Amino acid sequence: MAHRLRPVGADFVETAPVRLVFAREIAAAPERVFRSLAEDLAGWSEWFPGVSSVRPAGSGREVRLRGGGRFEESVVVAAAPQLYAYRVDVTNLPGARAWIEEWRLVPAGTGTRVQMTFALDGTAVFRLLWTLARPGVGRAFRDAVARLDRRLG
Repeated sequence: MAHRLRPVGADFVETAPVRLVFAREIAAAPERVFRSLAEDLAGWSEWFPGVSSVRPAGSGREVRLRGGGRFEESVVVAAAPQLYAYRVDVTNLPGARAWIEEWRLVPAGTGTRVQMTFALDGTAVFRLLWTLARPGVGRAFRDAVARLDRRLG
């Protein structure tokens, strides 16, 4: 059953009870990475294996994960080419109360340092599960960004 999350702003990235931060350098330039994140919604499923689809929906976007997870999201920051962040407004994942994902893109030589932050709040069980999932989420992030880099190469 889908439920609405608490609307939070971009500052939640710094204050969330659970923050998972991952980074990886890739060869693609920040402008190309930003376009993939913000404009090529259909392409997400080609480089982020857990994502089955991303499509525009109203003023935001709808994300479906393999395994049945669903999200309705609003973009909270789109500052090309360095910052892209979105808030989960509605999800069918139990226990979530507030959720923002932020992508920071910093030039690194001729490529980009990609940093992703999951900023989360929820029930005690939700927070614990995300904390325990950190290693797997980190692997998924690193693999996805490597696939994105190959796709952009």
